[in-house]
Order: sequence, then C-alpha cells, then structure tokens
Amino acid sequence: MVSFRSSKTYWVLCMALVSVTVQATEPDAVRLAYPETNRADQSDDYHGVVVQDPYRWLEDVDSEATKAWVQSQNAVTFDFLRKIPQREAIRQRLTELWNFERYTEPVQRGGRYFYTRNDGLQNQSVLYVAESLDGTPRELLDPNRLSDDGTVALAGWEVSDDGRLLAYGLAAAGSDWREWHVRDVASGQDLGDHLKWIKFSSVAWTPDNRGFFYSRYDEPPPGEEFTGANYFQKLFYHRLGDAQDQDRLIYERPDEKEWGFGSRVTDDGQYLVIGVWRGTERKNQVFYKPLADPQAQVVELLSGFDAEYEFLGNQGSRFWILTDLDAPLRRVVAIDLQQPERAKWEEVIAESEQVIRGASIVGNRFFVSYLMDATTRIEMFELDGRRLGEVAMPGIGTAGGFGGRQSDRETFYWFTSFTMPVTIYRYEVATGESSVFRRPQLPFDPADYETRQVFFESRDGTRVPMFLTHRRGERPAGGWQTVLYGYGGFDISLTPSFSVSNLVWMERGGLYAVPNLRGGGEYGRRWHEAGMKANKQNVFDDFLAAARWLIDQGYTSPSRLAIRGGSNGGLLVGAAMTQQPELFGAAIPAVGVMDMLRYHKFTIGWAWVSEFGSSDDPDEFQTLIRYSPLHNLKPGTRYPATMVMTADHDDRVVPGHSFKFAAALQHTHRGDAPVLIRIETSAGHGAGTPTTKLIESAADAQAFLEHVLAAEPRAAEGGD
Repeated sequence: MVSFRSSKTYWVLCMALVSVTVQATEPDAVRLAYPETNRADQSDDYHGVVVQDPYRWLEDVDSEATKAWVQSQNAVTFDFLRKIPQREAIRQRLTELWNFERYTEPVQRGGRYFYTRNDGLQNQSVLYVAESLDGTPRELLDPNRLSDDGTVALAGWEVSDDGRLLAYGLAAAGSDWREWHVRDVASGQDLGDHLKWIKFSSVAWTPDNRGFFYSRYDEPPPGEEFTGANYFQKLFYHRLGDAQDQDRLIYERPDEKEWGFGSRVTDDGQYLVIGVWRGTERKNQVFYKPLADPQAQVVELLSGFDAEYEFLGNQGSRFWILTDLDAPLRRVVAIDLQQPERAKWEEVIAESEQVIRGASIVGNRFFVSYLMDATTRIEMFELDGRRLGEVAMPGIGTAGGFGGRQSDRETFYWFTSFTMPVTIYRYEVATGESSVFRRPQLPFDPADYETRQVFFESRDGTRVPMFLTHRRGERPAGGWQTVLYGYGGFDISLTPSFSVSNLVWMERGGLYAVPNLRGGGEYGRRWHEAGMKANKQNVFDDFLAAARWLIDQGYTSPSRLAIRGGSNGGLLVGAAMTQQPELFGAAIPAVGVMDMLRYHKFTIGWAWVSEFGSSDDPDEFQTLIRYSPLHNLKPGTRYPATMVMTADHDDRVVPGHSFKFAAALQHTHRGDAPVLIRIETSAGHGAGTPTTKLIESAADAQAFLEHVLAAEPRAAEGGD
C-alpha cells in the first residue's frame, strides 16, 4: 500500500480533489456535487481473475488523505441533512421518548444487588449497588464522569462471590479493546489493578475472591491497534495487587492462532471451565481444570469442534451441557467427568420441535428458553429432566435473563416487544411468582399500534416468517412508507424488541417490517447453515422476497420502501440494493461488510471465514465475488437513495469497508437520488455509543428516509 502520510504533494492533491460546495437551498434542489475521490491504479489477482481495487487507499483510516476525505464527505452529508425541514421535529420527539429510565436485571452477590440504570438521557448507564433488593441504591460507577463527550463506556463487569469487589472493563470511543480495573464496593475506590489489551473476554473470579481469570492478546504493533489482525489469544490468572506482566499463564495454543478462550468458575468452586472458540463458527470445545490442585493440567473434555457445547452447571463431577450434537434444535446432556465417553452421556432434556436458544440453572432447576416462530417461551425442568411447566410471559415478545447461582432462591428476567420497552421482573423459584422490579413509563399508548406475523415464500419455496408493526388504522393509499430491516447470519435471531427510533418511525405513519431470514438462529442449525458460505444467496433471496411480498400485498411500493441493516445486515442491504436496485426507494447500510474479498485481513475479520468463506479459496472466491457489494456496483445504474453509515473507530468491521463502498457508489450511480456517507467520529461498531450520538444518528436516518421516500419514484436503469 502506498503511504500517503509522508507525501505533502499528495496531501495537497487530495485536498483539491475532495473540496466541494453545495449550492442548493433545499437538499435535493439540484444534483449533489460529491467529493471527487481519487481512483488509484490498484489490482489483485485472485486465482487468475484480476480484480480492480481503486479505493484501497481508503483502508488506511489514519492517513491524512483519508481524514480529508472523511471531512469532505461529512460536509456534504450533514449539509444535506440539516436542510431537511422535518429533521428537527424528529430529533425533538426522539429526545422526548428516549428520556425514560432503563435498567438491567439485578445480580446478587454476597447479599448485595448490582444493576445498571440510565435516567433517560445519560450518555452511559450508571452501575448501582444496594444492600438489599428494596434498599436505597448507591452509585458505584458512573462512566459519564470518565469523558467529556460520553464516549467511555462500561463494557463489562463482574462482582466477586462475597460482593466486596467489582472487576469492570472500560471501552473508549466504541473500540472492542477493553481496559479492566478493580473497585472496592464499600468505599467506591479503585485498587491499583489495571489490565490492558483485552478483547472478547469477560472475567471469572476464583472462590477465594483474590483474583480472576481473563483472556487477552499480545500488545499490537504501533499503528495497528484498530486494524491489525487479532490472533493467539491467551488465558491468564490475575492475582489482585500484581502487575499485569506478573499474571500467570493458564493456557495458550501457539499452534492454533485462531483459538480463543472463555472462562467460568463453577458455582462450587471446584473447576475452571474453559470454552474454546474458533472464530464465529457455532462449533466449539470445552476444557476444564481442577482448581484444588494448582499443578493440575487442563483436560480436554469436548474437543474436535464437531458441535456446539455450552456449560450450564455441575453437581460434583457431573457436568450439564447444552449441545446441538445429534440435535439441530439442541438438547441438554449430562457428562460424568469420571466416564466422559459419549456412550455414557445421559440425555436430560431432549430435542423438541422448537429450538432451544439458551438455558441456565437457578434454584436447582433448569430454565430453558425456546423460540416458537421467533417469539420466546420459557420452560422449567427438574435437574433430572422432569418438566415443571412454563414461566408465564406478559405477551408475545422476547424474554431473557434467568441468571444466577444454582442455589439462588430468586432470579430476574426481562421482557420486551415491538411496543413494550424492556421491563425487569423478579421470579421467586419456590412459589413460581413473577413481580415487576422496574417498568419504564413513556408518553405513548401501546394500544395505538398493532403487530402481526405473516409468512411468505422465498425464491426456492422456503416459508419465511416476518413481523409487521404499524399504527392502527386504514392502510394509506399507495401503502406505507416502510422500513424493511434484516440481518440473516451468525445464528442470530431477530425477535420482537422495543426501539425508540422505530416507535417514532411508526408514530409518524411508517410501517416496520422484520423478516426472519435464513442464516439466523430462529429454527436451529439447519436454518443457520442454509444461509452460510455457498448458501449465502439464500439470505438475499429471502430479503428480496420479503420486499416483493410487501409490494404485491399492497403494504408499500418500491418508491416508498427502504431497507436497513447493520454489520452483517449492512452486507445484506448492500447485496440487495446491488442485485435489485429497482425494488427500493432508499437504503441505509450501516457498519457493513462490503468488501468480501478482503474482510478477513483486518482485526477480527478472519473469524468470519467460517460464516462467509474466504477469497483465498478458489471456489469460495467465486461465491464471494458474485455478491460482494463493493464488486457488484455497475456503472450507469440508478441506485436507490442511500446513506451509508459507519464510525471512524469501528475496529470490528473496519470503516474502510464503508468508505470504499460509498466512493464506488458515488462513482457508478446515475440519477439525482442522493448517495451519501455519514461517518460518526469517536465511535465504533455500536456498543457503548453515547445517547446523544444515538439520538442524532437516529434523527438523521429517519429524516433522510422520510425525505427521499416522499420524492417521486425513479425507475432503475442499467448500463455499462
């Protein structure tokens, strides 16, 4: 790659190329003048196929040339957005609705209760502690005090078994990197412990409360902190008071650079359980180490990456494991460490017709979360597998939580739907009674809205479900302005959930549609694998079929239909708009994976090869280049109005993906529909984004969609 940073001449040239003025008094009064992005002579040979990559220089997010390009693109985008008349009204309503209390479910340790609360418009939620469930909460850690702009987030926390110590991780500017500290709960003062270069890891306290296990990477070379590939994670034990370089190495695999390690200490304190992961593949390994003997070696209990295994709990040497081995919809088995052979395994909870999405052991019983057509159902079982019944839900929606220790007498869970904000419940195990712990209050009436689930057929005849939510009332002539939101990957399920921005969209007359595409986890392993690697086109076909169904059924029309998605969903939007641009009036791909030939070369991108495949493989290259959004933009095509969204500190899906796609889109696009890129500064992939930035981003996205979808429909044209 050419280094632009050292070239003053190139810097001057870039400033000339990207300088631009917009003379319109309304955002679409004339065709926008986009920054003229330099196209370099760069190409690569993939198995005999030469592929041009003229915007390779935009991958260097820290170069002066890229910074100038970002500044000029944002100048055009924010000038356009500022001139949309309804934007301020949208922003004010978003702010009004966002101003409600939000809680997480409490965690009890040593008789104390810990939970986070946001008073409504705080940039970051605050961690509180109470001496009893009904006691007065005391502020324990307020991340809002750690930065002027709210960009330092509390990105993980674990309390010692005795409730005396808090280990907590901080993330700056949306990065996946975490720095961990330890705080004394009684005094609220930090100890001297400071751990760095931690990513994709929590901590697990030892039963003596003197230290914890965690995983980290080696310190990256200077300049590669946010772009360099992350390999060779290692598992350490940190003893309180020690410097990080004194931490004891517990496990590493120098022969397996892609392996990562999660740690958990059993409730009885006898074992360290090590979850071994390899990328995002839904197959893993489970190892363990007896803790009574410091010299004990790590034992490989479940190896070979042949299935998914999740440790749930134990009773002495009897381990309960949730797995999809020989059960695509998952089951629970018991493994005796003294006789771990598969022939000796005992099936405790059998596979059913509905997929198990998670399980826990609290109060010496299993709480098992099932998905029934993408809605949650919770069943309870004795430890021997006898069914005890269901936990009654307050409606059709999504529930989670049910955490705690095996001996706890209570647990907490949350419930939400498209029109119900997250409500926290306490569940008493002995009586089976649920009671509200915290219920938010918002100035809107859920009865004004309706949600229905429909089913449509994809291109190959597969039956796919979709949720539709909108205000009650007559269907508008010509259909609703509609947002079609999708993901379709990594075994992630899209279930009903509340969103202020979606509520404002529906409140102002829009329809919100969520199809459960293949590639997700709504129907188990087979549903996921039907949208992976060589089958990835199925995901796009499902999404396109959802769009056609909405149009054919009169819910909307192409000029009133927008598509949205983030991360893997950004890839989905990019693929859909390049394959069928005439179906859509607008598109918002956010933090998307747009260059499918080079994604695996940055940060944790290599971990997605199990999901997407790799251009290093000749056959997989052929699959990837057929749908890679960056490589399927065709010159002379009228694409839908588009606003690409990304952040300058995204070190998961590096912003170079969005930069290159936006530059190529502006180069190939024909027509007056705006194609913009909105680049958030001091932000990352999404987690930990300050509330102020969330509101501004949501206002910009909705104002953009309302404005462009109100325009006259534009026919798509193709050409070379």
